[in-house]
Order: sequence, then C-alpha cells, then structure tokens
Amino acid sequence: MPRTRDPDEPKIYFLPNLMTACNLACGFFAVLMIFNGMIEASKIEGLTDKLYYEKIKPFYQYAILLIFASCLFDLLDGRLARLGGKESPFGQEFDSLADIISFGMAPAMLMAKAVLFPLAGKIGWGIALIYLICGAMRLARFNCLANLPRKKDASHDFRGLPIPMAAGFIASLTFLVIDLYKNDIEIGPWRFLLGGVMLAISLLMISNVRYPSFKKIDWRSRGTLPAILLTIVLILLIIQFRYKMAVFLFSAYLVYGMIRPWISQKIRHGIEEPLDEDEEENEEEQPFTD
Repeated sequence: MPRTRDPDEPKIYFLPNLMTACNLACGFFAVLMIFNGMIEASKIEGLTDKLYYEKIKPFYQYAILLIFASCLFDLLDGRLARLGGKESPFGQEFDSLADIISFGMAPAMLMAKAVLFPLAGKIGWGIALIYLICGAMRLARFNCLANLPRKKDASHDFRGLPIPMAAGFIASLTFLVIDLYKNDIEIGPWRFLLGGVMLAISLLMISNVRYPSFKKIDWRSRGTLPAILLTIVLILLIIQFRYKMAVFLFSAYLVYGMIRPWISQKIRHGIEEPLDEDEEENEEEQPFTD
C-alpha cells in the first residue's frame, strides 16, 4: 500500500539539500582541522617560529580550503533550487543552519586562532564571538525578510553583507597573512588592524548596506566576448596568484556594496543584470528608430 504523505511534512528536495549537506560537512571538517591545529600547537610549544609554522600551517590551510568549498556548495544549492523551481522552507532553514557552522563558527575560530591570537588577553576570542553573533543575526534577519509576502517589483538585493562573502573574505585574508608571515604568532602591529577589519565585517553583516545577489545570472544569461575574455584572464590570475587574488575578489565585492549608491544605474545594470534570452528577444522585436 503506498505511503500517504503527511500534508504538514516539509518538502525535501534531493539535489539542493545534498549541496547544503556538503556545505555543512565542509564546515564541520574545517572546525575539526582548527581544533587539530590547536591541539598540535599545545604539544610543540617552545619550537622556533620556522618549525612551529611548518607543523601548524597545514591545519589552517586545510580549514581555509574547506571554507572555500563551503562557499561553492552554498552557491550551488541555491542555484539548483531556483533552476528546478524547488525552493522550499525546509531548504531555507537547513541552509541557514549549515551556514552558521561553515561561515560563522569556522571563520570565527580560524581568525581567532590563526590571526587574532596575539591580541592581549581574550580580546581576539571576543572579536571572533562578535563576528559569530552578528553572522547569526544576519541569517535570522534574512529568513524573516524572505518569509514576508514578496512584492512584484521587489529587489533581489541582500540587506547587509552576506555571511558567505564575509567568511570568504576572512578565510582569504587569513590565507594571505599566514603565507606572508610564515607563522601564526608574530604578525606585528597588523593584528590590531585585522581585529578592526573583523569588527567592521561583523557590523556590515547587520547593516542596511545593499549588496547585489547576482541571482539573475544563470544558464540563460548572455555574455559578450570582452566579458568572456575578462573572465578567463581572471581565472588564470586566481590560479597564478591564489594567495592574493582571493582577497582581492572578496574585497571588491565588499567595497562595491558600499560605493554602489554612487554608481550610475546604467553601469550597475550592466554589472548585476546580464541580458537573458527573453529580454534579448524582446529587444530584437523592437523596431529601429532614428
């Protein structure tokens, strides 16, 4: 006899939620790597900076790569859900719970241990905690706004810096710092600036600064030859200068949201809303005018 589905049971779509599960798994293993690094660090105190760096660096690098992987899976779950028309309240809540681990807990621990640890007392952990709380508040606000009745002409913009972008910026910045300084203890006066940067990122997440979601970019989006060539060059630069380019890209998005109100509508439209097939057909149907 076929099983009767409970009408109150939430719909769980396989592929989008599989991507979310992979996001959560990457976040879990990133936290585990940071814990392993902390345990290893407690065993080898007294070693020279060079030896300390050689033993501890791999743990943090693996954690950073796992956070980047979480960003990729987070991008895929939303795209797959929208592509197949399979968005659901369950997927939304599951995604937020995964995000608080992958983009909240993991980056907070990474920054506190790998970069902010030299700050006096517990200041570094305190800054990381503020980041985690702001990230959780950012996700809660996003869910509340997403559940409101959507107006026909409503914007797709994010209100506040998206937490995956905040996590990506922190992970890429940490990646650059531990590569430049070759250890995670003595980074000089930069630690104060980095602490301030993390606080600023935390406040941006709960701010009202509008950031583009780029949700209109999909398989139907049309590109131009210059845009395709620029993308290829950008990918090559990322591969060649992986330590620096990741910081540059996440920083560009962060700054773009803050200067966006002063950019002309035409330029913003060209960056954020590429022409899709339906729009192109409509434009071709319009008669030429003098």
